[in-house]
Amino acid sequence: MSTYGDAAEDAMFVRTYTVTRGRTRPRHLMALDTVLEAGPGRPGPGQAGECEEILTLCREHRRSVTELAGRLDRPVTAVKILVSDLLDAHALVVSVTDAYASSDADADADADADADADRRPTTHLLAALSAGLKRKWPDAIAYPQAG
Repeated sequence: MSTYGDAAEDAMFVRTYTVTRGRTRPRHLMALDTVLEAGPGRPGPGQAGECEEILTLCREHRRSVTELAGRLDRPVTAVKILVSDLLDAHALVVSVTDAYASSDADADADADADADADRRPTTHLLAALSAGLKRKWPDAIAYPQAG
């Protein structure tokens, strides 16, 4: 006996399967708290409408994967797959947070900011490192817990 709730759940599953084009794992490894922001690229013409929603949300301000999934009312894995597509198109970039930031109680933080900036990797360096690793090991298997 099928109820309306079961039919709605089945429709949601089919829609998610269609949105991700049958893929079940993202190409990029990202955690639930990975923070994303809009990049210079644009999504491809064949990408799902949810991709535009993700970009709109990330243009407002940085968003985590979990927040995007909640706002879109989609499973996290499906959102990770869409985010992977947008990362490939350079429409989204992973926001590199300031791991060296000191607490607000440090009055000397501003004075040392320029010195710390020279020691942090730039996004260009990280992108070059990623590209180099992909060239070095093109057949590497993605981390199994990426999805």
